[in-house]
Amino acid sequence: MERHEVSRIAHHDHPIAAPLSDGAVHHLLARLLRGREDGRLLDLGCGEGPWLVRALAAHPALRAVGVDTDPGALRTALRTAQQLGVDRRLGLHHRDAREFTTAEPFDAVLCIGATRTFGGPAPALAAIGPLLAPGGAVLLGEPYREREPAPAARDLAGTVAAIRDAGWLPVAGHTSSRTELDAYAWARTGSLTDWALDRPPGPDRDRALRAAADDREQWLGGQREALGFVTLVLRRSA
Repeated sequence: MERHEVSRIAHHDHPIAAPLSDGAVHHLLARLLRGREDGRLLDLGCGEGPWLVRALAAHPALRAVGVDTDPGALRTALRTAQQLGVDRRLGLHHRDAREFTTAEPFDAVLCIGATRTFGGPAPALAAIGPLLAPGGAVLLGEPYREREPAPAARDLAGTVAAIRDAGWLPVAGHTSSRTELDAYAWARTGSLTDWALDRPPGPDRDRALRAAADDREQWLGGQREALGFVTLVLRRSA
């Protein structure tokens, strides 16, 4: 079982691949698309497209494009879009987000939890810049360090400073609550465990159980107190 398959199973019960409630997602999309409801939206690392289909369902004049390396996730995104009747306004591309180019810039760009693909928030924003139309906005989701011990990550102030130094300013934001962070962690590990227990013994079952156990151990063993997540609506400072 490939890594992207493990991730897809882990997000079965929490389709937004980030520690955000439905209310937070609704608010952030509304803020990002304010004044851009009839424009073009891009999601780099879209997965199964939950942000895109929600935005398209809420804004009938919006058009959207998603980019991801997981063909299974893109197929799910298309099925969901078809069920909601928004598939004619959605384009999906199976490719590395770093390789995506466009002749027509976008009014808004999503990059939620995917900056590591580019090497961090500053390189991600540098790659997004040429894809964004003048006056456009970016919704960036990024983990940050609240206290030690934690993986190599900036604290919240350092994260915002790095974004500012890269030439971008936050115009709105959401700091995930403990409830959102916990709900996301339990959903990930629970979905993998549930899936595995419904399967006969074998390599896939073992892989899913091991992934769930490793994730749970890291979360409860220190990450729960050490990590946070911030989602920012950004505009270029110049």
